[in-house]
Amino acid sequence: MGSLGATGVGHGTTNALVAGLAGKTPEGCDPLDVSTAHDRAVETGKVSLGDREISFTEDDIALRPLTRHPQHSNAMQFEAFDAADERLHTRMYFSVGGGFVESDDDDGVDTGASSVTLPHEYTNAAELVDLCEASGRSIADLAYDNCVAVYGQAETDSRLHSIWSAMTACVDAGLVTDGVLPGYLKVDRRAAGIARRLQAMEDSGEPASELSNEWLQAFAIAVNEENAAGMRVVTAPTNGAAGIIPAVGYYAARFKKVSPAQIERDFLLTAGAIGTLYKRNASISGAEAGCQGEVGSACSMAAAGLAAVLGGTTQQIENAAEIAMEHNLGLTCDPVGGFVQMPCIERNAIAAGTAVAAVRLALAGDGSHKISLDTVIETMRQTGLDMSFKYKETSTGGLAVNVIEC
Repeated sequence: MGSLGATGVGHGTTNALVAGLAGKTPEGCDPLDVSTAHDRAVETGKVSLGDREISFTEDDIALRPLTRHPQHSNAMQFEAFDAADERLHTRMYFSVGGGFVESDDDDGVDTGASSVTLPHEYTNAAELVDLCEASGRSIADLAYDNCVAVYGQAETDSRLHSIWSAMTACVDAGLVTDGVLPGYLKVDRRAAGIARRLQAMEDSGEPASELSNEWLQAFAIAVNEENAAGMRVVTAPTNGAAGIIPAVGYYAARFKKVSPAQIERDFLLTAGAIGTLYKRNASISGAEAGCQGEVGSACSMAAAGLAAVLGGTTQQIENAAEIAMEHNLGLTCDPVGGFVQMPCIERNAIAAGTAVAAVRLALAGDGSHKISLDTVIETMRQTGLDMSFKYKETSTGGLAVNVIEC
């Protein structure tokens, strides 16, 4: 229903549904297999449900973009029927962004969270900064302690390593893959061509540092082209904004000589801590807040992470995060044709540059600033509430209706 229905085909939702019913996981599935899951189910008339098969027709998944659930615009209703076509059970779920799922009975769905009491509780950026100042520790340190309380140290370290490995693998794959992205828009992949051109310039003597901003954009485009092709990405904090944090981290590693350990321990944890503030106090869902909730949040998270690994103080990190979001306020989500391609791919590249620029501004100051991160997060929330549903991932306004589809 709602945004899920409006962009379901373009976002690969129908394939993901069939694969999910069969028990496939994001970490363990074959993306190429998932990309054809729905068509195969229609062709065979069967869909796997755990360890058994049930009959399936194309009509069994209904997309209803004009039906908007009052609890959340990304709603999905599951219905189970017996052999006599009598309804046995109904359950409603809501995709609230970043891979998080809630249900209509408020029990929620396990997405890795825990009821463990965290050693460092905070509800906003001001409290987070105060905790850091009182303890003399960094945002990443506090975030690490919280993760260890939930998962244990070994699993926390393993998860951080797996996340960064998946991000770098995605960048690397996108930088060498040519072709045309799926869908009738016939969008050409560009990251590989950009990478070849930049590498040729380096080989001919152009200093790599002079090309860093172009490489940054190539990294972001590479990830988002992989996402548009249905390959494996890391929700950071969403798939539509998945290119920004990997691109900025890759940029830090290549051009600022930040070690992989620093990326995993400081960059990712700082970015994640800022991301929790957006999820808690506003939204990371394009269906709720428009693209400011996705790309804006990712830009802010990436800026915070980069400021941290470049030696910024807690105040400078908070300032970098604030600057990055401030200049994404009001950003609409209007994907052409419902595909995460136009304007999404280029938008990630631009936002990666904005994150780096925000860090430069923040590190040039002493951390003091007039507008707080909490103020910007609340402003984003209010702007999302005021924004028309046409600009919230429904493809019914903006570029989605003004770009001629050929």
